[in-house]
Formats: sequence, structure tokens, C-alpha cells
Amino acid sequence: MQKIRNIAIIAHVDHGKTTLVDKILHQTNLFRDNQATGDLILDSNDLERERGITIVSKNVSVNYKGVKINIIDTPGHADFGGEVERVLKMADGVVLLVDAFEGAMPQTRFVTQKALSLGLKPVVIVNKVDKENCRPEEVYESIFELFFNLEATEDQLDFPVLYGSSKQGWMSHDWKVQTEDITPLLDTILEHIPAAPSFDGTLQMQITSLDYSSFVGRIAIGRVARGVIKENQPVSLVKRDGTIQKSRIKELYTFEGLGKIRVQEVGSGDICAVVGIDGFDIGDTIADFEKPEQLEVIKIDEPTMNMLFTINNSPMFGKEGKFVTSQRLRERLYKEMEKNLALKVVETDSPDSYLVYGRGILHLSVLIETMRREGYELQVGQPQVIIKEIDGAKCEPIETLIVDVPAEVSGKVIELVTQRKGELLIMEPKGDLQHLEFEIPARGIIGLRNNVLTATAGEAIMAHRFKSYEPWKGNIPGRLNGVLVSMEKGSTTAYSIDKLQDRGRFFIEPGVEVYEGQIMGEHIRDNDLVVNVVKGKALTNMRASGTDDNARIATAIKFSLEEAMEYIQADEYIEITPKSMRLRKIYLSENERKINAKKFVNQ
Repeated sequence: MQKIRNIAIIAHVDHGKTTLVDKILHQTNLFRDNQATGDLILDSNDLERERGITIVSKNVSVNYKGVKINIIDTPGHADFGGEVERVLKMADGVVLLVDAFEGAMPQTRFVTQKALSLGLKPVVIVNKVDKENCRPEEVYESIFELFFNLEATEDQLDFPVLYGSSKQGWMSHDWKVQTEDITPLLDTILEHIPAAPSFDGTLQMQITSLDYSSFVGRIAIGRVARGVIKENQPVSLVKRDGTIQKSRIKELYTFEGLGKIRVQEVGSGDICAVVGIDGFDIGDTIADFEKPEQLEVIKIDEPTMNMLFTINNSPMFGKEGKFVTSQRLRERLYKEMEKNLALKVVETDSPDSYLVYGRGILHLSVLIETMRREGYELQVGQPQVIIKEIDGAKCEPIETLIVDVPAEVSGKVIELVTQRKGELLIMEPKGDLQHLEFEIPARGIIGLRNNVLTATAGEAIMAHRFKSYEPWKGNIPGRLNGVLVSMEKGSTTAYSIDKLQDRGRFFIEPGVEVYEGQIMGEHIRDNDLVVNVVKGKALTNMRASGTDDNARIATAIKFSLEEAMEYIQADEYIEITPKSMRLRKIYLSENERKINAKKFVNQ
């Protein structure tokens, strides 16, 4: 039997997981010397590369000293927690990567807690020790404290620690001594991470992630927990609810380098991909044909937020997208639910609208961004947090929010967070920054990032994670300013925008097609104002005594998708097409808005 180690790499966003995997792949001579590979090899889709984050966990394997090491690269963001929990089931140990300056962040804590509770053996890497003002010793102490607080066992507390820089490609047991490469890390993995156990008996394998191929359809990926799985073997698929379907395995693959190779059989302890099983979901068990035994079902944290997804019914619908009907929207959302475990889709009274439940703004925005790139047109409403009744009391999700800011602007941040019902728990210096920890309702975080970044001139580092459901904290003030709404359809003119600049800040430039009810900008007061931005200058043959005023227009404000989701109110939609993103009122005509105004007062 080949010796196997299964490890998951876990870390906070941007602490260098995917870069480290790149270096391991290069170290084990996976590529030819002259092969151009680029950076972040595993962040394969465009969205991951643009945002610099890992969204979907991926598997690769390398061979080192005759041992096969299966590496699982996991997302660091708490919004993709559903993804992390599943894949940890495939690992026997975890490599926890921590930034030598930032230390343990909330998402690190979230994933580490899952890993320790599963009994996985940790190896800690303090990364980026080449950065200025890094503090490796303090970070090591804080990790030990974190493990202790998360009730790690004695064996887990006795973890090996390495220091290094995955970008420069070195790891060492002493942060002051720079080595040539990352072999100390690979040796530590072989020494400390237990070999994948091999259990004899009837087949058991849990499906923990999916792949998709346009040739063979959905591919089930998981780790063989017991027995041997073979090509062409008849098996039973035990569903989450305990029902059993009979099936047969057509093809079997194991991971080799960045790809897969076809094999005849896979023994227990190894990770494999199975082709030929229909109708499976994540969490199902592939078991023996005669005597199927189910493995414990994966429990996934519940969604904390929902949004209304509806078809695009604006005056500009269908001009840019390929898929615009409610049937196409429905099919796409249900298809996403098959592989995105933390997502839930619920039909509404309207056949054109669906409520989509997710783990947070980022989780939902990644889905929307993926859909628009595939050619979908849709509209989404304001994100709403999910409220529950527990023991007769109205409860809402509370998050732990951590903000690192320069000391001189920390007062502004505390003021902004406390306005939104946040409570300051910890305030302490961290290098040349001030470290603040709050507990805040999840709905208070919606729209907070923009305000904090504005108040701190973009210097704040924010992170948050779900804590628990707690009693309702009362009303939180929403957006303070009203918006400027277009009264006519047409093309915007520099003349009219210039004349309206004292009324607010604009989101659009001159020469853009707009429609009645579209949001043009932000009003300086707290009420909405209907404006005419398509009026041109009246041209006569009379000369002005001076020169005409040249229009001087301030640069239009451009929102990212997440910023727009945080900006809109209950009576507004974001219209999303493959090429454009527009903000609009749900009711386009001013008359309809006045008639339906009461609907949105309580929201």
C-alpha cells in the first residue's frame, strides 16, 4: 500500500495559503523547468484571481520521499464556511497558516475550531516573517492561547511550528535563520501528520465535494473511509435522509499533481473522484451493495442572510443578457444549490422571484457575479438578515467584528459601530495599529464597511464572523441620505448634471442611457429627489455677453457589487446584466412610489 498523508491548508483571507501550495507544487518538481505556470495556480477561475481569494476548495497531490501527500486548499472566508467544513472531513491533519503581523483573525478561529473538534493534528506556520514590523513570537503565543481556548487536546497543543515566507519560498524552525527552500515543512508534515488509516471491511465513502465535466456530468469526490472501491463495482448510495439507491461505478480517478489519473481501484484513506453515480448530494454515503452502512451526515451551519432574486423587468431588459426568463433563473439557482451547501432557494408568491439564503454578502455576491458572467440578467433586492423566534423571544444573528485601525482614527470607528448597536469588548495596541473587537448585529454590518473605510481614509482592516443568535437589539438607522431619481428616459447630458451638482453626488457620467425610476446619485438631504438629467441646453442664435459656462463635472462614484448590495434600501433593486449594473427604484413612476410608500416604512 502506498503511504498517504491527507492535509488541509487553513488560514484567514490573504495570509498566503494558495501561494504556499504553489511553492509545494514547485518544490516537488511537478512542473518542467521551462514550464510557465504563473502565480496562484489553484485559484483557477477568473473571480478568484480578480478578488485574490479562494472560493471553492480544491485538491492536488504531490509525492515526496515516496509518500503521497493529498493537499486540500480551503477558502479562508467565513462566508464559505460550508465549503471548509465538508473538506476537513477528508483530512487527517491541518496546516494552519498565520500572518506574522496580523496573527489569528476571526476566520482563522472559525476554521481552526472546526478542525480541532474533528480531532485533526495541526502544524502551524507563521508566514510573511519578511514583512516590516512583524512579531512572530507574539503570534506564536496568541496561537497557543487560541488553541487552548478552543479546548484543544494535549496532543494538539503540542504542535510543531515553522516560520518563513511562502512568497520567497522558504520555511525554517527559527524565524531568524533563512533556509533555501520549504523542505523543512514537507519533512514536518511526514513526521507529525498521521498517515491515513486503512480500515478493512465493506465499502464506505462520504461524498464531500463535487466536480463537473461537460462530458460525464457530475463527479463525486470524497475519501474512502473503509474498504476498497473498484471500477464497475455495484454500490448503494445512502442519501442524507437514509433512503438507498442502487448504482454502479463507471470510472474511478485519484488525484495526481494538478490533474486526475484513472485507476482500477482505490483503497481506504485515499481521496478519489467517482463517475457514474446519479442523483447524489454532498453528504451522501457510497456504501456496500448488499449491506450499506451510512456515515455520519455532515452538519452545515445555517444561512444568516437572504436576498430576493427576480427577473430583470426594467425598460432595458434583454439587451445584454442571454438568459432573461424566470425559468432560466430558477434552473440556475437550483443547479447552484446542488454544489453550494450553505445556499438555500425558496420560491415566493410570485413565479418570477426567489428568496436565496446564504452565509453573508460575499457568499451571495460571488453567486451573482458568476451568474452575470454566464450571461444572466437579474435583479436583486436589499439583503435581509434571518430572524428567528427562540423561547418566545425575537432573535437575530450577532457577529464578532474585528477592526485594526491607526490609533488616531479609532474613535471614529468606535462611534460608527456603536451607532449600529455594536458593543466594544476589547481595545488594545497591536504594532502601530489599534485592535478593536466588537459584538454587533449582522444587519449592522451591512453598509458599515463603506463608512468605516471613508472615516479612516481606507486604512481600516475589517473582519467578522457569525457568533450566535441573540435577542433583537432594536432599530438600527439605515442610509442617512436620500437618492436622486431620474424622471425621464433618455441620454444624460453634461449640462443638466452640472446644474444639479449642488443637489448631491452622481453615480453616472454624461452620455449614458437612463430610464425613469433609475437612481442617478445620492441626495444631500434625507429625502429622495426626482431630477431631470436628460435636459439639454436650449440653443438660440443669441450670443451670451460673456462666454458660456463650461460644465465642470465631478467624477461619478462607481460601486462594486458588494458596495451596491450594502447601499440599497428596501424599496430599491440592483439591476445586473453581463455588462452593466444599475440601481433603481422597485416602482419606477413617481406616482406608484407614492401609492406604495407605506409598504416599505416598517422594513
